[in-house]
Amino acid sequence: ESATAFGCLVSDMWLGEFDYVSPEAFHSIFEKRYPAFSRTTQHDAQEFLICVLDDLHEAFKEVRAQLQERVSPPVGASTRSLRGTSIITQLFEGQLSYAIRCLTCRALSDKPESFTILSLPIPSTRVCSLQDCLECFFQPDVLTRNNQIHCYWCGGNQDATVKASITKAPRIIIFHLKRFAWQDKHRRKLSTTVCYPFSDLDLSPYISPSCCNNTEYSLCAVVNHAGDLDYGHYTAFCKHSVTKHWYSFDDAQVTKIPDSAVQADTAYLLFY
Repeated sequence: ESATAFGCLVSDMWLGEFDYVSPEAFHSIFEKRYPAFSRTTQHDAQEFLICVLDDLHEAFKEVRAQLQERVSPPVGASTRSLRGTSIITQLFEGQLSYAIRCLTCRALSDKPESFTILSLPIPSTRVCSLQDCLECFFQPDVLTRNNQIHCYWCGGNQDATVKASITKAPRIIIFHLKRFAWQDKHRRKLSTTVCYPFSDLDLSPYISPSCCNNTEYSLCAVVNHAGDLDYGHYTAFCKHSVTKHWYSFDDAQVTKIPDSAVQADTAYLLFY
């Protein structure tokens, strides 16, 4: 149901018959499946996006599974892998690999993990770049004390190093800037200016040599959050795929904006 409503919403947007289109019908159906996202309280855009992508994936995966039941798979094909994919995973899903090295016996192991959104720490309180956030996310870390690993080769808990790399780069990569952080036992919003490139974002320093995907990305959308922990307002900047012009979406106000306006201190989600 929600996938159908989402399809109608996108169709209405691209028809261009209205100055703006309300997502009321989609949200009404969506909140029945996810009551936490009701109209009466504030919600996080990143959490909402994860639920939307998961919901659409399940809907499209279901359709693909039904079609697969009618057609016999070719000899040697994995039916399970076909059932586990959808247009959502094809566009948004990437894979990380965590290289974990025991500091006692030096044994190396890999832990793969799929992702649709990368949540990046913001390593400054004033100004930093998206590359600074990526460097912070992908820098090696040492696991000690309560975070020790259980080493298969040593047979006990040991200190270890861990380093993440991208082994599968998605066609569309989404970055979540972690603006809501704990400081001195209090949660607060970071108002750091994060400078992000519009084009030629090179992820090759963080991608495994075994990955043959494209490593350069261009910005196509931004979700902004204005406000604080208890009250806020979301807007979006989106780049038209044909005209390449940028537009601001602020409730019922949809306006064309210059490229210079797309760099905003309120950026919360970045789509490349």
